[in-house]
Amino acid sequence: MQIPVVRLLTCGSVDDGKSTLIGRLLVETDSIPYDTVDTARQVRRAGSNIPAGEIDFSLLTDGLEAEREQGITIDVAYRSMSLLDGRRLIISDAPGHEQYTRNMAVAASRAQISIVLVDATKGVRTQTLRHLTICSLMGVQRVLVAVNKLDAVGFNEEIYLQIKSEIEKTLTRLDLTDVHFIPLSALAGDNVVQRSTQAPWYQGPTLLEAIQSWQPTQSASATARMRVQSISRADDFRGVSGTIHHGDFAVGDEVKIFPSNKLAKIGKIISGFQEEQVALETSAVTLVLEPEVDATRGDLIAAASEDLHASDRFNAHLVWFNEDALIHSRSYLLISGPTQTPVIVTKIRHKIDVNTGEQNSANTLVMNEIGEVEIATNQPLALLPYKQSREFGNFILVDRLTFQTVGAGMIRHALRRGENITYQAYEVDKAARESAKNQKARVIWLTGLSGSGKSTIANTLAKRLHALGMHAYVLDGDNLRMGLNVDLGFTPEDRAENVRRVSEVAKLMVDAGLIVITALVSPFEADRQRARSIFDDGDFIEVFVDTPVDVCISRDPKGLYKKAKDGQIPNFTGIGQDYEKPSKPELILDGTADTEANTKAIMERLL
Repeated sequence: MQIPVVRLLTCGSVDDGKSTLIGRLLVETDSIPYDTVDTARQVRRAGSNIPAGEIDFSLLTDGLEAEREQGITIDVAYRSMSLLDGRRLIISDAPGHEQYTRNMAVAASRAQISIVLVDATKGVRTQTLRHLTICSLMGVQRVLVAVNKLDAVGFNEEIYLQIKSEIEKTLTRLDLTDVHFIPLSALAGDNVVQRSTQAPWYQGPTLLEAIQSWQPTQSASATARMRVQSISRADDFRGVSGTIHHGDFAVGDEVKIFPSNKLAKIGKIISGFQEEQVALETSAVTLVLEPEVDATRGDLIAAASEDLHASDRFNAHLVWFNEDALIHSRSYLLISGPTQTPVIVTKIRHKIDVNTGEQNSANTLVMNEIGEVEIATNQPLALLPYKQSREFGNFILVDRLTFQTVGAGMIRHALRRGENITYQAYEVDKAARESAKNQKARVIWLTGLSGSGKSTIANTLAKRLHALGMHAYVLDGDNLRMGLNVDLGFTPEDRAENVRRVSEVAKLMVDAGLIVITALVSPFEADRQRARSIFDDGDFIEVFVDTPVDVCISRDPKGLYKKAKDGQIPNFTGIGQDYEKPSKPELILDGTADTEANTKAIMERLL
């Protein structure tokens, strides 16, 4: 089956000639307006050596003013042209700089064909191999390796074969089976649209021929699937709306909603303002289900016979985009289609060396690194292996504070332990335990620098509550590191795990009806926000003990600041590691004030 739109990505290292190649392809297929071509004859980039009157093909794709000024591609540029068989080709010109790898990865996630350029004068570079690896992970079906600028080396066949051999070694470890090598010159036009007379030793297709000949591979047989994008409501009407990503739906079909596993039948199919008996693949429709089962935005609707399993544990490949390293145990926001849920990277199994393909052990991923990870979501999701379904197997990770995209992931498989665990409800619940203790259970999260007075305030507060006959318990950071967290250090990732464990213990104790007082530095806002997110509204009271660092140093009750200054304690908050002040704490205490006054302020908040 042919598809009306083919998506093509051009990638490779910086200055390999991607923009020039696409510009040449567009001009020689009459896919660019004449006035735009005339502009490319007149405008020149800074430092350009293209003679006046000739076309600067690279200008035809670089749309940002900054790109023209700097002579580089920053954002992904999209252009289109028609193929001979009537299909529409959407071309994505991706930037080559490492800092813009995220742009390339996003474009690759939708592309069926990729052109990976290699500058014949410079050979295969790390970014070339990184882009090939991403193309493999993102499921690109056909890869065209364009060995460019052969005119600069006299169309030397030996140089072409050397580059081809080097890349073929990389291909042995990548899941890329449809790969073609094409020697060309984007600037001169050799083997782009017209066959070159400069390379008689090459008998393969031109670049355009290799693009034109591609046909989509038939996906594995599966029933219809649709992800719910919205709920449509009106008087006496409720339907689930979305786009059918695979297969067809018909009125009367029995379907299952995931992750709830509820069964229903399709009573009506509405497309536009008309009722239909059948909805075909790629159609945007509203389904009216009978009975009116509970289905929400992000749920997956598939045939009742579909063997799908919702899980909250997954193994995935992850491409890291952010300048700040990935920290396992820190909470991020996972977005897949319309689904959004908090997620934690529980384990980094390894990172992939893009040069050798080796799987190296890692505790973190830095910008542009690719790794295999395990993730835990806050709720079960019906995500599929990416190889089986691009639509239902991809996700991005978003920083919960800045809302920046920090990573792109591809599901490898669900972890069975996520499917085999079911929450067990008990009749004696939190409310019953609170009633028995005659108190409202909450957590008082004391945060601040070492020496700010957290433990002193926690101790005084616990005594005051005990004197009133209330049930409270203190979770002190140092005490917990002697047992529960004895295996953790003070790196950002260990601190994230420290906060995660303490917050989970605190949640259990709040569920038991206790007032929990935590006293730990917890220097990172993202970790404290994750701790807050697992509690019911009103159950988490963040208290910032605001004490100047010089006062903390003068106190230095444990001698830690002196050791840190002497280099004996790396990653010490206030000296070797920053402390991020809470953005919206429920209470701010002056750490230089009287302890009784600070305790009274917390008591007034509690009672």
